[in-house]
Formats: sequence, C-alpha cells, structure tokens
Amino acid sequence: MYIHVITERFFNQLISLLMNGIIGLGKYLFAIPMGIFGIMHFIAADQMAAMAPGGKFMVYFTGLALVLAAVSIIIGKMDKLASVLLAVMLLLFIIPHAQNMASDESEMFNILKNIAMAGGALLYAGQAKDDAVIG
Repeated sequence: MYIHVITERFFNQLISLLMNGIIGLGKYLFAIPMGIFGIMHFIAADQMAAMAPGGKFMVYFTGLALVLAAVSIIIGKMDKLASVLLAVMLLLFIIPHAQNMASDESEMFNILKNIAMAGGALLYAGQAKDDAVIG
C-alpha cells in the first residue's frame, strides 16, 4: 500500500513536470512564427506590396510590428500590451481578405488563420505577467 502511494505521487509529479514543460513551450511556439512572418515581410516586401493597402510602407510597418511583438512575448516585457495589439492587427488583416473573397474563395483560409492567431494572442495576453500598461 505504501509503495503504491509513493509510486502514484511520483507519477503525478512527473506528469505535472512534463505538462508544465510542454505548456512553457507555448509562448515560443506562438512568438517564433510571428517573428519569422515579420522577417518575411522585409524579405518579400516588393511581392507583398501589391496585396497590402498602403503598399510597401504598410508591409514594412506590419513586419516590424510582428517582429517587435515576437521579441516582447519571448522576453516577457510589455508582452500583454504587445499581444493585445498583435491580436487587433491580426483581426484588421481580415478586412482585405474579406474584400477579396468574391474573387478568391480560398481567402476564407486566411480569415480563419488570422482569427485563430488573434485568439492565441488574446489567450497569451490573459496569462501574461507583465501588466505595466494593461492591468
């Protein structure tokens, strides 16, 4: 009986440790692709300019916003504000995709992707520890 209690306690602690480790990866699995998307905006600005309202300036601006949000999330400074602003930007990205839906039905995938990523940003903002700007 005593060995069963020790074994059960050990496995519960092991599972808890593994789950916390996996959950801890979440911010990196969210932030790193955002940073890469931002870098891609700088690399392919000429090709993306035709798709963006505001042209090349807006591509650079959103690329910078994506990189800064990723850095903020990774280092944990002003990450709540960065996540909320990232979510707002991702939701605003839906507008041009919705305008193009009449000519391209595949835009629905981009709309759903942006909604999902905005949801992830808001989930992260809900658990972010740095409430220097947003309490």
